[in-house]
Amino acid sequence: MKKLKVIITGATGMVGEGVLQECLLRDEVAEVLIVNRKPSGFSHPKLKEIIHADFFDISPIEKQLTGYDACYFCLGISSVGVDADTYYRMTYTLTMHVAETLAKRNPEMTFCYVSGAGTDSTEQGKTRWARVKGKTENDIAKLPFKQVFNFRPGVMTPTKGAKNVNKLYWWLSWMVPIIKVLFPNSISTLQQVADAMIQVTLHGYQSTIIEVKDIHAITIRK
Repeated sequence: MKKLKVIITGATGMVGEGVLQECLLRDEVAEVLIVNRKPSGFSHPKLKEIIHADFFDISPIEKQLTGYDACYFCLGISSVGVDADTYYRMTYTLTMHVAETLAKRNPEMTFCYVSGAGTDSTEQGKTRWARVKGKTENDIAKLPFKQVFNFRPGVMTPTKGAKNVNKLYWWLSWMVPIIKVLFPNSISTLQQVADAMIQVTLHGYQSTIIEVKDIHAITIRK
């Protein structure tokens, strides 16, 4: 089986770090490139890192993004406390710029976009962030990638030893066992999310929208 060369964005955030940790551990992954605005502090024989401040213009590093099998796009911001224009620019405009560049450079790439539970594919709902995420998902799907998968995780528990854990998680961690029992299809581990990304890259999946129940199914079937 071919070993994967993958790009991960957002590795200095909770989701990106979890995906990175799993990719570095997996035999299926031969090489990982992370692209960050600041140094991640990670070191590993498989790992390469590019520090680039402006994700709205990645032309200076474009040639270095060629020859990869997958991109696990984990970069994003919360809509809380952010005005509509800034959220749109950081969520839609930035993501599409990176995705368009990667599609041009890597037509055989699988692009996995971390969206969120409740994303609005119709782009017509009342919730602003859900409409913007839905538009982003829809327009990524139009790009000439080999495969596109939109991940819609709910509650995600971090990998042991993670450095970049959302403070909200520590406040709510006591609820995790309750959520697992009462709402099992709303929670997964970041290890499961990363594993599902690797599996759909290698084997595909019947749906391009990956909900929590799909993450569970993909990680069980392997």
